[in-house]
Amino acid sequence: MLEEELEIALKVIVVGNGGVGKTSMVQRYCKGIYTKDYKKTIGVDFLERQIELDGEDIRIMLWDTAGQEEFDAITKAYYRGAQACVLTFSTTDRASFEAIREWKVKVENECSEIPTVLVQNKIDLMDKAVVSFDEAEALAQSLGCRLIRTSVKEDVNVASVFRYLANKCHQQMKQQYNAATPITQPTISAFSPTFQSKATNNTIQLTRPSVKRKPLQKRCGIF
Repeated sequence: MLEEELEIALKVIVVGNGGVGKTSMVQRYCKGIYTKDYKKTIGVDFLERQIELDGEDIRIMLWDTAGQEEFDAITKAYYRGAQACVLTFSTTDRASFEAIREWKVKVENECSEIPTVLVQNKIDLMDKAVVSFDEAEALAQSLGCRLIRTSVKEDVNVASVFRYLANKCHQQMKQQYNAATPITQPTISAFSPTFQSKATNNTIQLTRPSVKRKPLQKRCGIF
């Protein structure tokens, strides 16, 4: 388990073409509000929300990036250090669906491979859909991502997107922490303290072996 005093914060970037509902998704999740008026994001916006996962508080920092090409140089700088990604397209925008692979490459160029979820937004407008469920599923499988269908307007599955990513990142962090924490430590030398691990609670006990001192060692100041 991670140290109690260590704050867990996750940087999540939300990417995709303009107009697919990225800003509305972030605002719905962090503020619980929805507005149908579209306002183009200039560069990046930032919001955060704290949740509890497995008994631990996790702060999710959401970076909402502009989808227009003219802001690429700005937004790429904010990709760095991201621990998870939301690839977003709109059910009613074919171009946003076809651009997903390009968005994934942009993220990987800055962040390598990080936990990623594919979001098909605006499922409340299925009567105007230009992307089928099968196409979306096939894309998710080819990218190795989980597909989550959302309606930000109706608040359907929005929280599931970020909880899924938080859970994946949290599990990875625990695995890395456990892998970096040895159960026992070897003896350093015959006259140095030995580290031993108690099997009952994994606490570290410092002990010194009992060794008969020789006159030479006493003259050298070894006690």
